[in-house]
Amino acid sequence: MTDQPGAARSPGVTYQELLEADTHPVPDVLRLEHNVFESDEDIPTSRYTSREWHELEKKNLWSRVWQYACRTDEIPEPGDHYIYEITDRTYLVIRTETGEIKAFPNACLHRGRRLKDYDGRCSEIRCAFHGFAWQLNGELKDVPAKWDFPHVEAESFSLPECAVGEWAGFVFINPDKDAQPFDEYVAGLAEQFEVWDLGNRYKEAHVAKVVPCNWKIAQEAFCEAYHVNGTHPQIMGYLGDTNSQVDVWDNFARVISPGGTPSPLLDYDVSEDEMMATMLDVRHDQESPIKVPEGATMRAVSAAMSRERWREFAGDAVDQMSDAEMMDSIDYTLFPNFHPWGAFNRIVYRFRPNGDDHRTAIMECIFLAPYTGEKPAPAPVHWLEEHEVFSDAEELGMLGKVFDQDLFNMPRVQQGLESTHKPGVTLANYQESKVRWLHKLFTEWVEEN
Repeated sequence: MTDQPGAARSPGVTYQELLEADTHPVPDVLRLEHNVFESDEDIPTSRYTSREWHELEKKNLWSRVWQYACRTDEIPEPGDHYIYEITDRTYLVIRTETGEIKAFPNACLHRGRRLKDYDGRCSEIRCAFHGFAWQLNGELKDVPAKWDFPHVEAESFSLPECAVGEWAGFVFINPDKDAQPFDEYVAGLAEQFEVWDLGNRYKEAHVAKVVPCNWKIAQEAFCEAYHVNGTHPQIMGYLGDTNSQVDVWDNFARVISPGGTPSPLLDYDVSEDEMMATMLDVRHDQESPIKVPEGATMRAVSAAMSRERWREFAGDAVDQMSDAEMMDSIDYTLFPNFHPWGAFNRIVYRFRPNGDDHRTAIMECIFLAPYTGEKPAPAPVHWLEEHEVFSDAEELGMLGKVFDQDLFNMPRVQQGLESTHKPGVTLANYQESKVRWLHKLFTEWVEEN
């Protein structure tokens, strides 16, 4: 079996074996396994470094693919609007008077000025240049000095629409009005998330930063756990990095990295108490505040602690959650750049080009949290400045330090790919198969169109 390409797996307990020891019923979605070996060919470095590839992405990907724009509760009332930008294009996402969400290219049909410069609320869409105005639904409302525009007919001068889709409180847009229906595009992912109600969450935090590398370099750093030993060695004591399960389907994939089990790469045994101390980030010369009872496992004890931590916000629903849902990193990706995490992990990532610069990117981390009572208002975007690091965003907690370790690598990957004489990037057959899946779809969308 292991002689077949892509069939080899890390020694140690598999993810499915770990689920057998769970103290609670495990949802069927975590029992799924789907990984197909595609190829072991290198990925061209030009996809990260060349302006030509960036221009192809603009033409064949970002102008035609479904992409996450905002949350529905960020535009709750008629006239509320959100500006979504991708490469050199800007779009206006707005709630109409009937409550429908529409999206338009953020450009006046008169002389092309951006219609809106900031998120906010309006009673009409009026251009600040000459005053052309449209209703919230995009229909022409006013042409100043209409006598001089007899050739402008309201019936044909509505704002052009982008396709819009909604799922679990997320708003997606597609500049291609004739795109595949969104319900079809998201169907596979939505089915797997039925057990986790992301729609019944609120945006607790949203941190964004411009990072000095191509957007795919930033994204791919969060598509595998293979880098943990080199980049995040402090978590190896309680994270089964190379024993992660990688599943790829059509337009979505996932990596599940188990918590409460040590990395198989460690050459020594890790006790249950040592795993707990490592997870709590306790120094070696300090006593851990929590001891694992004899006969218990750190994984089960930590899961129980997590249930109690979330009980205030999620009620008794936590009692139905498995240890896996409380402990594991369940990182999904919907092509091309949307990363919602499963279970009670609050994380959602988004990675995109920074304007029209193919050598910088925007990295965003959003926390979606359960709540009780009235739904809290969504957190505004906290933009980190160039000199700031993710650990400066206190709302990220310990995750900020992990991001800073990733950020340390990203510009150096960009610099290395700009300098290397090697024409391609070499990937692992299994652990980095989610990265290969991304490039398989990039080829289909960008190169073959």
